[in-house]
Amino acid sequence: MIQFDRRNLVKAGLSLSLLGGLGAPRLLARTTFARDPFTLGIASGEPWPDGFVIWTRLAPEPQTPDGGMPPHDVPLRWEVAEDPGFRKIVRTGAAVADAALAHSVHVEVDGLRPHRPYWYRFLVAGAGASPIGTARTAPAAGASLDRLRLAMLGCQDFETGFFTAYAHVAREPDLDAVFHYGDYIYEMAARTEPSPRKHLGAETYTLDAYRRRYAQYKADPDLQAAHAAVAFIMSFDDHEIDDNWAGEFDKDGNPPEIFAHRKAAALQAWYEHVPVRRAQRPGANGAHAYRRLDYGTLARMHVLDTRSSRSDQLCERPGLPRAELDACVPVDRPERTMLGAVQEHWLDQGLANGARWNFIAQQVLFMPYDARKDGATTPIVGKDNWNGYPLSRQRLVDSVARRGLTNVVIGSGDLHQHVVGSVPRDAQDVGGPAIATEFLATSISSGGTGGLHYAGETQTLDNNPNVALLNNQRGYQLFTVTPDSWLAEVKVMDQVDRPGGAISTLATFAVDPKQPGLQPG
Repeated sequence: MIQFDRRNLVKAGLSLSLLGGLGAPRLLARTTFARDPFTLGIASGEPWPDGFVIWTRLAPEPQTPDGGMPPHDVPLRWEVAEDPGFRKIVRTGAAVADAALAHSVHVEVDGLRPHRPYWYRFLVAGAGASPIGTARTAPAAGASLDRLRLAMLGCQDFETGFFTAYAHVAREPDLDAVFHYGDYIYEMAARTEPSPRKHLGAETYTLDAYRRRYAQYKADPDLQAAHAAVAFIMSFDDHEIDDNWAGEFDKDGNPPEIFAHRKAAALQAWYEHVPVRRAQRPGANGAHAYRRLDYGTLARMHVLDTRSSRSDQLCERPGLPRAELDACVPVDRPERTMLGAVQEHWLDQGLANGARWNFIAQQVLFMPYDARKDGATTPIVGKDNWNGYPLSRQRLVDSVARRGLTNVVIGSGDLHQHVVGSVPRDAQDVGGPAIATEFLATSISSGGTGGLHYAGETQTLDNNPNVALLNNQRGYQLFTVTPDSWLAEVKVMDQVDRPGGAISTLATFAVDPKQPGLQPG
């Protein structure tokens, strides 16, 4: 255990000069670390024209309840440079690893130049420097932009596969940012069946348990490499808290006041481990997870929260057999919602803009989709995505139509498959004219290596004329956005059940900002 003693600050190699400018005095931890405190790596996120968030968490013993840290705040410094060798440092400052937030650090760096790469690192007395990360600022407001490069990914179940896809993301050239649609961790206990890796501990319910689960995931070297290579734009879905939770309700039928404690612990742990701004800190006054990021006049990115204000799912209840769930047909009501009234209004207002593209970055399948298996005659409607909330979906479709937009691209996840298709203007005519285009990215590891299709889904496209591609391999999607085209590359892994998987491009698609729907890539 690290001891804390102010006198040792003077003796440490980096000394008090490293810690200057901290303001009001605090009790400080002794600065001699027996182990590297940067075991969970570093990360950046939320690129704005003048800066971004940089993150780390000090945890020399990440699987212990306190991370191997004393129960006191720890000072450190940060540096941002224009070169990876830190010969030209342009911003530096002091920060505190807050004991109440698991000694995590969120620095909102500003004062940088727009649309250029920077390198950053942290320094702590007695341990030296962290690994070096890089991030790129967004272009200036109103600036013309020739190209934007985004990756979209999520669903990273530690047990069912290795995170090798992240090693490939780290090597992708010229990425501006990564959109992570959610399921950064999985909350369940270790499975009894064989799997490539195992969760440590039981199912997560407490703050300490969620912290240790994040520590297990964030220790993965491929995940750390991707975070060090590019800024992430983070959202959350269900497994950060509890499978298929919705608003005040969990999947087990517990009273909302009981679930509220678990949800609060889980969302605090999420904030402690991802590079987001204080405005996204759960529980803070006025904070919420949805927000916008602009890339000059080329694209506006609307990051949604499809969990926190959602009405409870119809048909789902504890212990319901799968066959009964599939057979149940939800009967929607106008008051039911996926986003909540406030977020719906915020999104409607935000769609009124002059950007060349509107990217709605969210968590779950949006387009109408019939999930029946081969040979079945009765359609199956998803209950935990927008298909279970058709009136809420229609309100968003009507908002796009009312504003006359042809440039809407929707990004999604959750299904552990690649799904690419068009959102019809009329949900009863799925093969009819499109109002938007949807790209749903597969998982990083959830579902295991997989193959071209799930069993019983070789004829699924026959029931979904609006869908152009369905694939059950792991991977991610890459978007190259220009004023005249949204080019999507569907990336797939050959295997994830052991390290060293190879990546390849399965398909490419293009979208014209003047004509919603897919074109050949």
